[in-house]
Amino acid sequence: MSKAVYLDYNATAPIHQQVVEAMAAVMTAGGNPSSVHQSGRTARNRVEEARAALAGLINCKSPEIIFTSGGTEANNFALSTAGDRPLFISAAEHDSVLAAAGEAAVRLPVDSHGILNLDVLRAALAAAETPAFVSVMLANNETGVIQPIRAIADIVHKQDGLLHCDAIQAVGKIPVDFNEFGVDMMSVSAHKFGGPQGIGALVLREGLAVPAFIRGGGQELGRRAGTENVAAIAGLGVAARTAEKIIAQGEAIAALRDEMEARIRDLSPASRIYGGTVPRLPNTSSIEMPGVPAELQVMSFDLDGFAVSAGSACSSGKVKASHVLKAMGASEEEAGTAIRISLGWRTTAADIDAFIDSWRKLYKRKSPKFAA
Repeated sequence: MSKAVYLDYNATAPIHQQVVEAMAAVMTAGGNPSSVHQSGRTARNRVEEARAALAGLINCKSPEIIFTSGGTEANNFALSTAGDRPLFISAAEHDSVLAAAGEAAVRLPVDSHGILNLDVLRAALAAAETPAFVSVMLANNETGVIQPIRAIADIVHKQDGLLHCDAIQAVGKIPVDFNEFGVDMMSVSAHKFGGPQGIGALVLREGLAVPAFIRGGGQELGRRAGTENVAAIAGLGVAARTAEKIIAQGEAIAALRDEMEARIRDLSPASRIYGGTVPRLPNTSSIEMPGVPAELQVMSFDLDGFAVSAGSACSSGKVKASHVLKAMGASEEEAGTAIRISLGWRTTAADIDAFIDSWRKLYKRKSPKFAA
């Protein structure tokens, strides 16, 4: 390989150059957005311009956006507002939701395609003694499978419940409409769509009363105190303004992904593509290499110049069988042979050709199921 090929956009997308330039300018200028002098007012304007840009991207009101340190904090913030409500989450949620929800949360099943079982959700909420708090992600970070969020919101609200939606993998890849989805809270993370790491947001529906997550100087409408990370927020704003152009490339990216999957299936008809027959993100593929452990695949592809991952990238570098795939009915062995390949705006047809060649060589060399 003459160059490294990055196929791990779901872990973190490459940062846009204009984002880097905007952040450098803000860091050079300085200023505390809570100060009333000119420097402070300039910083405040940058924060509010970014808030408006994100609001435009996801169709919400600017005051509904609370900036956080990233997606994990946004998810933790959301679940901290559940209070005494019974807590329901899908079995395929991100680790940050699973950990924040804890053992007391009821994990609702998904089907073999990764879609939440709506009948089970409806029955569980009807049986709850008090209105519930529900958390369901919009698009799965490992498989890309998209949940019917509007239908879920209608079911939850019919039982006077609250719905949080982790939209971290979806924003910047597909159109996301906070108002149309009808959710009460939604999590966003900038580095998934070309912004900087360490900045995200929780969107809270107007009029929703929630306790402060961090107490202090009263920033972010008193809900998340602490001096705002102006440079990162400005970078998020630039990425949000760029996102529509990236979303418009979705069909082309999906075509590359579909071609890659078809060629792998030709090489290995037994390779399962998780969520391959239901709506999913245009860039995401979770696919098995029968008989070859995911950890070996990740290391081998890395040595060959390809960046891919096994499941979530938020597990301190550990490779383990995916709870998402097991929730979809995969065995421990099957889940342990699946990797995630996530494409993006820089991915080319030549990249896919080279990856398929690498995939073929590894499968032929390592899989006991390969038949020459």
